[in-house]
Amino acid sequence: MRRESGNCIESHTCAVTVTRSVKEKYQRRRRLLILIIIFVVLVVIILVTIGLVQKLVLTKTLKYGIVIDAGSSHTSLYIYQWPAEKMNDTGLVTELTSCKVKGPGISSYWMDVKKAGLSLKHCLRYAKEQLPDKQHHETPVYLGATAGMRLLRSQNQNLSQDILTSVEEFIKTFPFNFRGARIISGKDEGAFGWITINYLMGNFLQDQDGGNRPTVGALDLGGASTQITFIPDGKIESVASSLHFRLYGKSYNMYTHSYLCYGKDQALKMLLGQLNVTNDGSMWNPCFNSGYSQVINLTTFFNTPCTSGPQTTTHQTVTLNGTGDSAQCSNYVKTIFNDSPCDWSSCSFDGIYQPPVQGKFAAFSAFYFVMNFLNVTEESDFDKVKKSVDSFCSRPWSEVRSSFSIEEQYLSEYCFAGHYVLSLLHRGYNFTSNNWNSIKFMRKINGNNAGWTLGYMLNLTNMIPVELPYTRPFTYTSYLTVMVIFSLLLLILLSVGCLIYKKKLCSVENKI
Repeated sequence: MRRESGNCIESHTCAVTVTRSVKEKYQRRRRLLILIIIFVVLVVIILVTIGLVQKLVLTKTLKYGIVIDAGSSHTSLYIYQWPAEKMNDTGLVTELTSCKVKGPGISSYWMDVKKAGLSLKHCLRYAKEQLPDKQHHETPVYLGATAGMRLLRSQNQNLSQDILTSVEEFIKTFPFNFRGARIISGKDEGAFGWITINYLMGNFLQDQDGGNRPTVGALDLGGASTQITFIPDGKIESVASSLHFRLYGKSYNMYTHSYLCYGKDQALKMLLGQLNVTNDGSMWNPCFNSGYSQVINLTTFFNTPCTSGPQTTTHQTVTLNGTGDSAQCSNYVKTIFNDSPCDWSSCSFDGIYQPPVQGKFAAFSAFYFVMNFLNVTEESDFDKVKKSVDSFCSRPWSEVRSSFSIEEQYLSEYCFAGHYVLSLLHRGYNFTSNNWNSIKFMRKINGNNAGWTLGYMLNLTNMIPVELPYTRPFTYTSYLTVMVIFSLLLLILLSVGCLIYKKKLCSVENKI
């Protein structure tokens, strides 16, 4: 009996011990499961918080803007796009596409102003096709007219306004949010070009170490004007050539000047206006290849304020003959620049104040097209560039014409254009052989056309903040890395929790 009683007591003690052990394991698993649940909740909260802070939208909503560049020789339409939730970040506004308007610039339609508006028809239809239908009405359209219209306004203000009215009325027939057409000043044209270049290069934001990035000067050459814009060392003496900007939390004191009549096309007219015409109506020009001959109407060279001096011949038409004398052409081109007295510490030409050039420069528009044709955009040696121009000018016209599939009107002018670009940069803007390599000839930056239009739109839509925008705690790559790590951690915790919960159920079932 005692033994049986002892066995019973012993058995009871074992049962109590087992029960207590099961309860302790259950409590440990329960506490571990609660701890895992807490960690899961924390990880979820962290993931949601990071997502909200980053403001990363998986489905991006794009916005669009259109700028029409009504230049002196042609008109171009540019369509820009940007993520709607990132309007004030730098480098996010990009060029979607562009369209070159057929025909001359709008200022050329002064005899039939209605054609100025109609000339935009093809490109506006193209823009309509490129953009989503539901966003047509919210897409802003801006038209900026440059030096060609500035010249026309100086001759006949009413006529220039009639042309603007014509393009305004025509653009309004399309379902866009038209914001107006206006003639922009040369000062603004230079400033907006500078903004475009530095915006696309990301120069307005800070380096990784928090320092400011150096800006790049802008050199623009059009058909009727040229602009130079840069941040000089020291004080800017002329208020007329000074602009102040505050962009992304940094102040910029900018020098900018626009030279009306010193665009490539108007400069050629000034040169031709100075040449003598023989009694038989011939004009011999060293800036055209030898063997070139073309009958031209002199009225086309004296219908602009840039060549408003008296005509030296009674002939209405003359025969322009090229001699291909590069050295003589260089000397003739230099006479275009007026060596007026300088009343400042330093000047460019025509007695215009200009501080010494410093830093890197981006040369675009006709600067690029001329140098690219001559295949010297990457040449850093000034003397070698000059030799390339001399070499092209010395080639006979028959050889040149058979070597290039370019419209003769433009092909014939490259000898002059090469010498003009060299003289303008060297004699005009005071670049030397020592700092020639500071100029980078470019057409595009990261797929975006270099020019004033992007800067113009950024300014009118207030997409460049005065102060530096809030910087996200992570880059996009870092953000993805953190999200992946925390997501894996969440997956592991959930897996462990499921295993513990499964064992808990099995334990309860066995107990039952």
